[in-house]
Amino acid sequence: MRLAARSLLKWKAPDDRAEMLENLLADYPKRDFQVRLWDGFTWGTESHPRFVLALKNPRALRAMWLSPSELSLGESYVRGDFEIEGDIEAAFDLADRLLQGGPSAGKHGALLQRLIQLAVPGPEPVLALPKRSGALHSRERDRQAVTYHYDLPSEFYALWLDAHMVYSCAYFRTTDQDLDTAQQHKLEYLCKKLRLRCDDRLLDIGCGWGSLVLHAAAAHGVRALGITLSEPQAEWAQQKIKALGMDDRCRVEVCDYRNLDTREPYDKIVSVGMFEHVGESKLPGYFQRAWQLLRPGGVFLNHGISHSATYQRRGPSFIDRYVFPDGELVPISTTLRAAEQSGFEVRDVESLREHYAFTLQKWLARLENRAEEARRIVGDTTYRIYRIYLAGSAHAFLRGRLNLHQALLVKPLRGESGLPFTREDWYRL
Repeated sequence: MRLAARSLLKWKAPDDRAEMLENLLADYPKRDFQVRLWDGFTWGTESHPRFVLALKNPRALRAMWLSPSELSLGESYVRGDFEIEGDIEAAFDLADRLLQGGPSAGKHGALLQRLIQLAVPGPEPVLALPKRSGALHSRERDRQAVTYHYDLPSEFYALWLDAHMVYSCAYFRTTDQDLDTAQQHKLEYLCKKLRLRCDDRLLDIGCGWGSLVLHAAAAHGVRALGITLSEPQAEWAQQKIKALGMDDRCRVEVCDYRNLDTREPYDKIVSVGMFEHVGESKLPGYFQRAWQLLRPGGVFLNHGISHSATYQRRGPSFIDRYVFPDGELVPISTTLRAAEQSGFEVRDVESLREHYAFTLQKWLARLENRAEEARRIVGDTTYRIYRIYLAGSAHAFLRGRLNLHQALLVKPLRGESGLPFTREDWYRL
């Protein structure tokens, strides 16, 4: 720290620092934020900034202005090289500008290099990576990747999810609706799209904490099986199912969808937020398995995140590395092609992009409001990973880089879909 202090004394403080930041941010038009350096100097005149970018040490400058990527910026934040005080989602517009290459350091390039070369005591902290082994998207490696994310204590997720622990896009009838109500609407909306009937056999692939199988059994009288690769999720779900006296109608098991018995096909199948883990090369097998598990005339509702076909990421992804290892997003056109080639007829496709942005914003606010509890349960590193992941994902949905599509697929029976001409029954209260 002494070396850093001696170097800082060479500045014509605060003029050099202000001029440097003005130069670095010259072609970024927004001035609704502040930058605070590790010595306390603050740049920016906004009296009520949307956020303050607090640089804790010179490593933050390296991450932001020397070949930045989603990965390097995310790692720098999680290590604590910088903090975002206030509206973290608003800071992603600035991140977009940095990822486009940022403005030239111009005549202050020498000053920037001096800052970057300032000593920081001790080695650079190393973040732990998820451990995976085996072939990509093999059963064992998929289990490792999925459990890395979903085997965090259920109490952590309960801090910021809704009361029913629904970890997927909600369905908002109005933009100011509360999260619990919107998630209840989503569960019922899925059931209406599937047109569930009493005693239908329903399979939920990737059921999470069992919210949908419980709702479908209680509200529509189906016999439901939910499967997940996460033992903590299955234990949580089974305890709730038993507590509600619904174990004669639904159950949740730890099982890979590829291991399910196809001899007794299901009337309806649903997959919510799971196929993002399948992998593009495995999508044909995923839809073929769903086809085998579904009776002729049955319906499969596939709900998942799609990647814009036009957006090109610059550099490696932080979320792929630290949040959803081995996850793969594809354009909706790729998904539908794989479904059709497996024999499914595509009957309806709906985008819920804005709904997922709202959902993520509400998750983020709830997580931030219970930050200290979250840190006690999972530690500061995991809290920071989730804070930046939720904020960045909300930003990506609002900018159209990500989308959320529900695709209603039918396994025709001698050419008959078995569906009505209109969607009117989906919207009846």
